[in-house]
Amino acid sequence: MVERLQHKYALSRDGAVDMIKACISVTITNIVLMMPAGILYMLIGDLLEDRLTNDRIGIYVLSGAVVIILMLVTNLIQYNATFLSTYRESGVRRKTLAERLRKIPLSFFGKKNIADLTTTIMSDCAQIETASSHWIPELIGAVISTMLVGISLFIFFDWRMVLACFWVIPVAFIIIITSSGAQKAAVKKNNRIKMDLADGIQECLESVRDLRTNNAADRYMEGLDVKIKKVEKQALFTELNLAIYVNLAAILLKFGIGTTALAGGILYADGEITLLTFVMFLMIVSRLYDPMQITLQNFAAIIATDVQCERLDEVLSYELQTGSDKMTNKGYDIQFDHVSFSYNDDTEVLKDVSFTAKQGKVTALIGPSGGGKTTVSRLAARFWDVTGGTIRLGGMDISGIDPETLFSAYSIVFQDVTLFNNSIMENIRIGKKGATDEEVIRASKLANCDEFVSKLPDGYDTVIGENGSELSGGERQRISIARAFLKDAPVILLDEATASLDVENETTIQQALSKLIKDKTVLIIAHRMRTIAGADNIVVLKDGVVAEQGAPADLKKADGIYANMVRQQMVTQEWKM
Repeated sequence: MVERLQHKYALSRDGAVDMIKACISVTITNIVLMMPAGILYMLIGDLLEDRLTNDRIGIYVLSGAVVIILMLVTNLIQYNATFLSTYRESGVRRKTLAERLRKIPLSFFGKKNIADLTTTIMSDCAQIETASSHWIPELIGAVISTMLVGISLFIFFDWRMVLACFWVIPVAFIIIITSSGAQKAAVKKNNRIKMDLADGIQECLESVRDLRTNNAADRYMEGLDVKIKKVEKQALFTELNLAIYVNLAAILLKFGIGTTALAGGILYADGEITLLTFVMFLMIVSRLYDPMQITLQNFAAIIATDVQCERLDEVLSYELQTGSDKMTNKGYDIQFDHVSFSYNDDTEVLKDVSFTAKQGKVTALIGPSGGGKTTVSRLAARFWDVTGGTIRLGGMDISGIDPETLFSAYSIVFQDVTLFNNSIMENIRIGKKGATDEEVIRASKLANCDEFVSKLPDGYDTVIGENGSELSGGERQRISIARAFLKDAPVILLDEATASLDVENETTIQQALSKLIKDKTVLIIAHRMRTIAGADNIVVLKDGVVAEQGAPADLKKADGIYANMVRQQMVTQEWKM
């Protein structure tokens, strides 16, 4: 049961145990809340039979006091078992999610919408928190306590009155259960439409400059208005869909009052039950049905929450990349040995790729777009795991190395630089935890950052805005290279590091890169032939296979794909308006 609760509601083991305790505490509290009805039943019986003496009055007063104390104690226990435990578990869940996301393969994030993940971490967690503290324990406690009361009445009182009183409850639950499919479908569609709107808003904010300069802002906002109306329409439909079933079940509950009164009246008239029993069952239905109506609403809400639980469980159950935290490699040659790779759709991106990037040498990956160059670099750093063949680092299969341990041997410079809304000093320091200011500045100078940093009003303490919005593309790229200098890892992966730069910035960054890659294993992806002019080995990838490989001079003589690419770029450089 504990494991089922863990997967069902994205709980830790302790959280699942706490939920069971919460359900038990709510059950006990509900039973205690029914005790006054039992005391009142006995009191009315004594009044009708003229048995009420001073001693019995004292017993009733004492019983009432005990019940009040029990109510206080059980409510306190219930509060701790539901609310406090839930809030503690909510903190654990968010930390577990964060830790899980830290260890999940990086390929996972390529398949997931970032807005969707943010919603999972924030909104879905909050929804399950409400379900765990308010809905689930109340539902389970109400069902169990009602069953116990029903069984007790069945044993000690007239079974026909029990049926007249309780028959509506299972029927009402069946009505809610039959709505589960429609509810889940509506919630999923609601989530999709909300994500579509969130993406539209984010896209609008990110591209507002282009929209305004092309006079397209009004047209884009019209499309956004359509998405907003879709969200509103779907929200109303979802609520209506839920309300139909819940209100139908609630109306049915009211029939229970009628059947109880009708059955009780007939049985009392026939002399088969006493007036006291008749009155007691009327008291029970008045006490039972209003809370049960709230319970049915909770049940419907729990069914709707299944969608959020599934989204959370997808993250929490996702297979992690694991491996040894110790590396036994001999050197840092990167060897691709008959490597194949495909994504979830089973379309092969790489087929039988074999080559070796030697330590102390520069290996360049080139070829037409879509040939698999970026995939090769991602596999080399174990962003993904291969589907066939082996990748070795210094003779050690990287699939057996913990990704974080493996990353310690890599410095990666991407084409798209990610910077944080912090100072230049702290943005560079990401390359090496605990690096001193002197180490950061030294790395900055090696990457030719000092040239522009010295002109900023606050120097290295200048805050550069969200994703480095205060800097140019070349300046942002140099900060990325400074991180790599600071890390000083033995393997360098360069993914189109200069593709979007002008000639002057490209030259500056190439000078910085030439210092960075000295005596290291270098794997570089580039489209510009001048970027890889000094490469020791070139691997040409086309349609996921190694079409050519060798030294630049040898490939030129072979007059194949590489030679053709060189000629094409020379024509491009000579082109004039």
